[in-house]
Amino acid sequence: MRLFSMYGWVHMRYAMNTRRRGFMEAPWAGGVVLLACVVVAMLLANLPVTAHYYHEFLNMDLSLSIRSKSGTIDWVFPEGMTVEKFINDALMVIFFFTVGLEIKRELVCGHLSSVRKAVLPVLAAAGGMLMPALVYALFNHGTPAANGWGIPTATDIAFAVGILSMLGDRVPISLKVFLTALAIADDLGAILVIALFYGGQLQWGCLAAALAVMALVYAMNRMGEKRMIFYFVPAIVIWGLFYYSGVHSTLSGVAMALLIPMDPRFGKEYFFHKMPLLEEHLLGANADLDGDGVEDDFPNEEHRYCLRQMKRLSSQSIGMSYRLENVLTPYVTFLIMPIFALANAGVTIPSAEYFYIFRTTPATGAVGMGVFFGLLAGKPLGIFLASWIAVRSRLAVMPDGASWRMLLAVACLGGIGFTMSLFVDSLAFADADLIDRGKIAILMGSFAAAVLGSVLIVAFAKKHV
Repeated sequence: MRLFSMYGWVHMRYAMNTRRRGFMEAPWAGGVVLLACVVVAMLLANLPVTAHYYHEFLNMDLSLSIRSKSGTIDWVFPEGMTVEKFINDALMVIFFFTVGLEIKRELVCGHLSSVRKAVLPVLAAAGGMLMPALVYALFNHGTPAANGWGIPTATDIAFAVGILSMLGDRVPISLKVFLTALAIADDLGAILVIALFYGGQLQWGCLAAALAVMALVYAMNRMGEKRMIFYFVPAIVIWGLFYYSGVHSTLSGVAMALLIPMDPRFGKEYFFHKMPLLEEHLLGANADLDGDGVEDDFPNEEHRYCLRQMKRLSSQSIGMSYRLENVLTPYVTFLIMPIFALANAGVTIPSAEYFYIFRTTPATGAVGMGVFFGLLAGKPLGIFLASWIAVRSRLAVMPDGASWRMLLAVACLGGIGFTMSLFVDSLAFADADLIDRGKIAILMGSFAAAVLGSVLIVAFAKKHV
């Protein structure tokens, strides 16, 4: 009976781990988790039992204070750091770092690695940023909300690609590749927008020091340094300097990602020379280390040494950039982005009037209409028109097996802003009411774009059949 119960426990754990891995590896899983966190955040921010504690927790001070009894030493780092600011300025650095690694990989050996591959998604991404910014400006030029033009310019790759995956083979593979490459180019554009237009007043001393440290890291990279510690410590220093420089601190993650070496420490020849020697040593390590006349069980001390060396050899034969991206991506998808959603999607709704975004007021301009129509109309039109011009002018070629109708349907999914849009919204405005109204419009516009894109894909796929 005991053996049976033990077997049942082990079998249950194995089945749970298999289902967990299957869920985490699904392309749509990240979007599902984010959507659940949005619902939870809205409930926490509006239920009478939790609303007060939710906002108090986000505004809790997290700064480290060092003060002597006489007051001679009074040092606070980082200044003004709250839980919400820690999530947006520190945890999101890891998100931007992972995005930077992905952009670098695509530029070096992926969908953006050649002019022929990159032209269409890059031009489509440019159009998909310009048009929603113009749509937003048409609604908000000269109003207090004018600075929010960058909010509807971003595409959330997790939701967009997740929806495409759920729609299965209705969408040609070439268009899935197109949307993925477009979203990556869009991320690069969003990073540039944040860096150029949504930073604070520049502190040139801190910025110069950050650039000097980055130059040192670049020099180490060029000299062939492949040990992670020599990049981890400067990354922390660069983040601190960016935090005080006026350039948003999350961009330090992108800067460091571009400096991480992609080449492995050990090359192909060394790996294939060294691994057989370690395997031979491992097979011959059945020694009697205790002197009792019986060979030690596996793994003995010699076995462990060989296994550690084999693990090190295998790991160091993969570039640091690839290793970090592989390790960090699950944490970013299932931990950092959900935490970001919990902290930023919790909009307090004092009345149903907040959901009426199709209006203009002297205090808030037309921020709701600008964001909503920027995502729902501006983004798809910008992507589609830029793609049409690029193909018609023969600067680029149409994705294999794709039609213009299906490309328009996929372009609608580019209107799912969410993560980057919420992030830009928090940077664009100082007024809490504007920020909250922008968030509501982001959620409504992203949802409408997701529904429209999905419906059009299903409809056009049926007509194609």
